[in-house]
Formats: sequence, structure tokens, C-alpha cells
Amino acid sequence: MLNSKSLDDLLEHVAEKARAMIEMCEDELPISELRVTSTYRDYDYQSFLHSQGRTRPGSIVTNAKAGHSWHNFQVAFDVVPIIDGKAVWDNVQLWKDIGEIGQECGLEWGGSWKNFPDRPHFQDTGGLNLAQLRAQKDTA
Repeated sequence: MLNSKSLDDLLEHVAEKARAMIEMCEDELPISELRVTSTYRDYDYQSFLHSQGRTRPGSIVTNAKAGHSWHNFQVAFDVVPIIDGKAVWDNVQLWKDIGEIGQECGLEWGGSWKNFPDRPHFQDTGGLNLAQLRAQKDTA
């Protein structure tokens, strides 16, 4: 199972926007770091995550099955702000600020989704939908 945390595992156009976003957040916000927690996930890891809260203990963390997550196609990444050495998950205003910066960098922010908002999530699908990305992967 693979759950990468490296921006190098994203498609280049996404990695460039992610780097710009991280730099802006670290320069403009009262954080010491914007840490990447997930980039590319293989199908096995996505299935593992999807099973949490269903067939494995814990809370549901994703509705996306394998092949239905943007992470499976190297176009999405998750982050968490670090303040005083600690991950900050519950500061709504800070997440809004991070989301705005991500959007300024040309990324879609999961925190703006109506169903199942995902504040740590950012993506750039290049205008493609998941079916198109799956088809590309099948022919690669």
C-alpha cells in the first residue's frame, strides 16, 4: 500500500501550484509549516482508507472507493498547518485562510464542497472528471 507525502508524486502542474500555495501560506499566515499529509495513494491504500468506519474500526474519513479518489490520479494533496510543533485541525478561520490561498494558486479546495467538506484537501483535475482519469490510467 502506498500513501505518498511527496509533492514529487503529483503531476507537475499540480506540484507547482502546491509548492506556491505552501510558500504563500508559510509567508502570510501565523504558522510555522504547512505539512503535506497525503499526495498520491494507490488503489490498495484508498480501499484501506474507505474501509475505516465501515469494516474497520474508526470514523469514516472518505467516501471515495479506490479509483474514485483524486489522490489515485496524482492530482490531489492534503495538508495540515503546524503551529508550535503541533498539527492544528480545528481552527476554522485558519482553514478558510489556507483555502483562500489555495484557490488564489488555482487549486480547488475541498473545504468549499457542500457534501462532505474536506478542509485539508486541494486538487487540480485539469478539467477532467474521474471517469476520464480512470480511462487514461487504463490505457497507460
